[in-house]
Amino acid sequence: MTRVLINEPGPPRPAPGRSTSRIDRHVLALALPLATAAIALSLPLSSAALAAAPADPPALRVCASKGAAPYAAVDGSGFENRIAAIVAGAMNRKAEFVWTDKPAIFLVRDMLDKGACDVMIGIDDGDPRVLTTTPYYRTGYAFITRADSDLKLTNWSDDDLARVRRIAYQFHSPSEEMLKQTGLYEDNLIYQYSLINFTDRRNQYTQVPGDVLVSEVAKGAADVAVAFAPDVARYVKASSVPLRMTMIDRNGMTAAGKLVPQQFDQSMAVRKDDAALRSELDAAIAKVRPQIAAILREEGIPPMEPGLGQ
Repeated sequence: MTRVLINEPGPPRPAPGRSTSRIDRHVLALALPLATAAIALSLPLSSAALAAAPADPPALRVCASKGAAPYAAVDGSGFENRIAAIVAGAMNRKAEFVWTDKPAIFLVRDMLDKGACDVMIGIDDGDPRVLTTTPYYRTGYAFITRADSDLKLTNWSDDDLARVRRIAYQFHSPSEEMLKQTGLYEDNLIYQYSLINFTDRRNQYTQVPGDVLVSEVAKGAADVAVAFAPDVARYVKASSVPLRMTMIDRNGMTAAGKLVPQQFDQSMAVRKDDAALRSELDAAIAKVRPQIAAILREEGIPPMEPGLGQ
């Protein structure tokens, strides 16, 4: 794992190799004894002042995966990089990202629980593995279509689903479960696996990247894609082909009557025994909630109010 501390730039330094003139040296010769005496007199006071100076606050160590873009990115371009920085600032700390090469799904087990880092940004509220903060936004799964498409999709019961021939989606998601209710799942299996070059998924975590899902719709290879909104929002926003992203209604329902949630409150998370840090985070989130909302809008994530539950 690697760490990156988000630091402010230091003070300017004198240009290297700058020479001292003859006059300067003369002035220095006269001033040196006085300066030495002054330093000697001030030394006890300086030592006391240094002893009384407050220590730097601890960094806010954020768990992150190098493969988690567009959430967090090593170059700082992820929207969670920015959210972590403003929350840490509200705590009078600096955000320090602790990176792993493993996928983000392993962050709790391999990073947070082992003490390598102290907080996760963006996790489903109430995740039983951790202590979660007050939710700071709500989001969910969305249909992505071309803006010139006449498909009108808002939920898994829409009649227009019968007109869809090609759909791209994310593995292991609620969308995958709902697709099995529509008949589209089997019809799209070959196409779906072509998006990961038919990679063998045994003993590894394989996922279709958000930018691939969006590009499949933009170029007309898929009629629609369905994805978690934060995974694709910036790619939808940046697409040269106008696209439409429609949040799916709150819940889906299987033929057997099983409720399949489509929207989720998002929180930060700490270890189960770190209630003190959670309280700090809750206070900081309350202070910077408007700034967090602004970052999410800039990312292109449709605004939704947290607190609705499932």
